[in-house]
Amino acid sequence: EFGAVLKEGLGEDFGNRDRLAKLLRFASTQSDAVAVSLADYKARMKEGQEAIYYVTADTLAAAKNSPHLEVFRKKGIEVLLLSERIDEWVVSHLNEFEGKQLQSVAKGELDLGKLADEEDKKEQEKDAGEYKDLVEKIKKALGEGVKEVRTTTRLTESPACLVSEQFGMGGNLERLLKAAGQKVPVSKPILEINPRHPLLQRLKYEAEGQRFDDWCHVLFDQALLSEGGQLEDPASFVKRLNQLMLVLDSGKAS
Repeated sequence: EFGAVLKEGLGEDFGNRDRLAKLLRFASTQSDAVAVSLADYKARMKEGQEAIYYVTADTLAAAKNSPHLEVFRKKGIEVLLLSERIDEWVVSHLNEFEGKQLQSVAKGELDLGKLADEEDKKEQEKDAGEYKDLVEKIKKALGEGVKEVRTTTRLTESPACLVSEQFGMGGNLERLLKAAGQKVPVSKPILEINPRHPLLQRLKYEAEGQRFDDWCHVLFDQALLSEGGQLEDPASFVKRLNQLMLVLDSGKAS
């Protein structure tokens, strides 16, 4: 396929990288068709936008429904949807286009810069303070399973999501390499929680103990599933979820 040849060329023909980059086409949150060029995207960027945003996933549906896109949808910021395996190769060799950095929406601490209004910033600072104790309790419950837990700037609807460090290996690339039989350095994801979600508001007042730990693990596993990951222990996830559902059901009955 011609598109795949172009993408392979980015890493092999450095001298013509910029020319090749202009020929690339992607799907985006504004177009399901793989027809959006980087120049198209740049021309549509909002005033004050500093980066070209993208998300990678196994399928177009998974990319389109990624929880990492929620704040971008809310603000009307276009995001490129990269769902072909070779796209991970593309973004590893193409760091910028015509002066604009390419930025994964699932890496690092999201900073929208001029696109984030003062009200957003104040709410995020307030959330970070009010949920500091819960963040520490969740980190304790998940232990070595996570590198960090923090309140999110990405989510508007989902309770939680997983992100990678800014210069770390993304979850999708890690899964692709493992599927290809390659050894992958051990990395721990960062769990971001959405304090505006009813589940987190309820969890804030849940006493530490087995049920609290179960909620935390279900929260983590749901975040992993929502980005296209696979659970290491699906049976434990189902068991925890069923137990929590029974508790909720008995509470309604009483």
